[in-house]
This record gives sequence, structure tokens and C-alpha cells, in this order.
Amino acid sequence: MWKEVINFANPYVANMVKNGAKNVATATNTIKRILITQPRPETDKSPYFELARKYSVELEFQPFIRLEGIPAKEFRKQKIEIPNYTAVIFTSRNAIDHFFRICEEMKISISQDTKYFCITEAVALYLQKFILYRKRKVFYGADSTNKSMFDVINKHKENEKFLYPCSENQQDNEIVSWLKANNCEFATPFMYRTISCDVKELLTKTEYDIICFFTPSGVKSLFDNVPAYQQNGTRIGAFGSNTSRAVEDAGLTLDIKAPAPQAPSMVAALEQYLAAHKKK
Repeated sequence: MWKEVINFANPYVANMVKNGAKNVATATNTIKRILITQPRPETDKSPYFELARKYSVELEFQPFIRLEGIPAKEFRKQKIEIPNYTAVIFTSRNAIDHFFRICEEMKISISQDTKYFCITEAVALYLQKFILYRKRKVFYGADSTNKSMFDVINKHKENEKFLYPCSENQQDNEIVSWLKANNCEFATPFMYRTISCDVKELLTKTEYDIICFFTPSGVKSLFDNVPAYQQNGTRIGAFGSNTSRAVEDAGLTLDIKAPAPQAPSMVAALEQYLAAHKKK
């Protein structure tokens, strides 16, 4: 299937594939087009656009997934009493949006004493949209990893009952396993579901040198659209440990990984990779 992509975009490269070149990206030795599997940033001041100017690359933004909120009527069937829980674990802004949407639809008031544990500082700061942000009630890990978030939870877990809101078809098994192993009382309310977008035409008519993923569902969407997808030298970037694991579990080579100590964001990781590639 991916050979068809190359054929649409570059007949010369297609011939190299036909003749047995294993790594198309290395054969061309250029990075010109990058696919970001997220919506286009709302502001032109996004660091993505500065990256594009600095390295003369073309960025294309296309979400690979969309979220569908689970209605309150359907949520009630899970029989989870939100007010009975004293702490909430958030791994994304989407989870925050749908948690407070459900609370509003069900006319649930959240106690001011509720603690919030977030995977990143950015996710934690997003809570300001819904609550009065108090540092003694909002916590996040030091380096955007599950482990650092677990370290923070571990310091405050006594007498807490945890909610981990997540997608109906995507939850972080590492978080669930940790909560079980540490004898935490918890529930995993499903508040939204993830649906793959139709991006087959995009993938079969355009050749990308780099594709960046941000969720395991995004990786799943790739194969939902192109079941026989072959990497053929395309570099793959992934944000988050779960996304990285999904990339590798799918049999793909992971080239760009974020967050990292010197690359806390995907755009920072891309900049490091492009700078190193430019020196070659």
C-alpha cells in the first residue's frame, strides 16, 4: 500500500522501492514534509511554524482521531458515583473536558478539596479553565512520565479514592496496574470514546518523511486506514510512553521520542532531530 503512496508522490523513489531500496528516506536523504496528526494550531505564533521556517520543511496538520463524548444517560449505566471520590487522575486535556462535561450534564458539584494528579504541567494548568487552581490541590510529575506522576501520587495517596477518567477504548494499563499494585481504591469511568478519522486518501496520495503521533489511538487509526502500511524509511515520532509503545508494538521503528529531558515537547524533539540530520 505504501508503495502506492510513493508512486503518487515521486516516481523516482518508487523505482528505488521496486529495485529493492530498503530505506527510502535515507536514499533521498532529505526531510521536506512532516505530518502532524493533530489539528492545526490556532495561532500563527506556534513553535511549529517557526520550526518550519527554520528548517524549510512543509508541515501538514491532520487529526487521525476524533472524540465522541459518552452522554450522561449512558454514563449512568457505569454506576460510578463521582462525588464519592476524592482525587482525579488526568492524562490529557480531553479527559479534563469530558470529566467536567459529565459533571455539568449530571449537575454534580465537585468538592473544593478534590485533589488532581496530572501527567504534565500543561495538563495541570488546563484545569484553570474549570477550577480555582490551587497548588496544594493540583499535582504533576517532574518529567511528564507515568513514573514521575506515580511518585507524586504515592506521597498523597493515603485515604484517597481515585477516579481515572479515560476513553472507552483506550486506557493506560500501566496506570491501572500501578493503582492495583499499590492497593488504591479507584474507578476508571469511561467518559468518551475514540474514533478513527478517514485519512486513507491522505496517506495514499502523499509521501511524508516524518509522521508524528500523540496517542495510541492515532497509531491504531493509521492501520485502520491502511491495514498493509509499510514504513519504508518514513521516520516516526511519538509523544508519550504509551504512544511510543503502541508504535513499537505495531512493528514500526520509532525515530523521534518525546518527552525527553532536553525535549519536553514534540516540537522540541523534532527540532533536535532536524538539527542533527542537517549536520549529516
